[in-house]
Amino acid sequence: MTGDTKHLPLEDLHVAAGARFGAFAGWSMPLTYPAGVMKEHLHTREHAGLFDISHMKLFEISGSGSVALLNRACPFDAGALEISQSKYTFFLNEAAGIIDDLIVTRLGQARFMVVANAGNAEVDEKHLRALALDSDAKGDFDAKGNFDAKVDALDRVFLAIQGPEAWAALSRAGIETGSLLFMHGFEPRANWFMSRSGYTGEDGFEIGLPEADARNLVAKLLEDERVMWVGLAARDSLRLEAGLCLHGLDITPEIDPASAVLMWAIPKEVRASGAFIGADALRSILERGPAQERVGLKPEGRQPVRTGAALFDTDGNPAGHVTSGGFGPSAAHPVAMGYVQTSLAKPGAKLFADVRGTKIPVDISPLPFTPHRYRKG
Repeated sequence: MTGDTKHLPLEDLHVAAGARFGAFAGWSMPLTYPAGVMKEHLHTREHAGLFDISHMKLFEISGSGSVALLNRACPFDAGALEISQSKYTFFLNEAAGIIDDLIVTRLGQARFMVVANAGNAEVDEKHLRALALDSDAKGDFDAKGNFDAKVDALDRVFLAIQGPEAWAALSRAGIETGSLLFMHGFEPRANWFMSRSGYTGEDGFEIGLPEADARNLVAKLLEDERVMWVGLAARDSLRLEAGLCLHGLDITPEIDPASAVLMWAIPKEVRASGAFIGADALRSILERGPAQERVGLKPEGRQPVRTGAALFDTDGNPAGHVTSGGFGPSAAHPVAMGYVQTSLAKPGAKLFADVRGTKIPVDISPLPFTPHRYRKG
């Protein structure tokens, strides 16, 4: 590991648990534990997987200009969120490329929590702070003509517990979740933030909390036989089966929400008249239609197709490329996502993936590969 690799605050617990570490987004992260990726994956689907996601970043945005700041930064209506409601959204660049995807939760009239991805945490923070000082923007201003909004990067351990028994394990550990529904978040205790959300397709929770509290909570959770540490490798196979994007692979600053088939995250009125960064570019993409679209890909046989594999149509013409791929333990077959020309983006369409010179037949498949089981009501 290089000297500038970041380490998780709970790294000693992962070492004690026998984790195998690897580098991800500048962090030394637990990839797998002794149970192995297949067992970790299936345990999460059947019981409860515990993930250390402290490489991700929590930002608190507060002040009378916080709604206006977020409406400029993201293609959504922050003011329309109810208290405790969470929303999946993006930071876009002027070309409507996705700088990052994030979840924003409204905590109060003028307070929001933003959860950002590890690889983009510094970029996101600079982006938000620069926007907060954008005196050309329309909104609630301070005396200098800047947005009256404060951006605080929080120092928290961040844990995810995912799976059908996550709520029961938390309850046994003294944390009641009954009234919290999917895509809602609140502050159950001082300096804690908890949301019912995750990255697996299962019911689950993400909890940001001080390190001492996190150590206590982890100890209590791991006393429960339903709970198992799960590493980054199974997190990846779980999210891929659930059809969820990984920033840097499936969505990037070169890919817009229309091509990524994520327009469901942008309310119709915001598409039409929002003044968010990248609005004009996104409207013109929608007008002419995206040239390529993100699709699910199901390879025939047992051979997974991986990130970067080229896709070809039945005549051998280039058709697109794979952005994420691997084996889906719950789906029991290889799973992948990628981009294909819009004319080919139809479920059942036949393509071929080039895997080290061998053409593997691939069907375009509806997403997700395993059904979502969120608790929405």
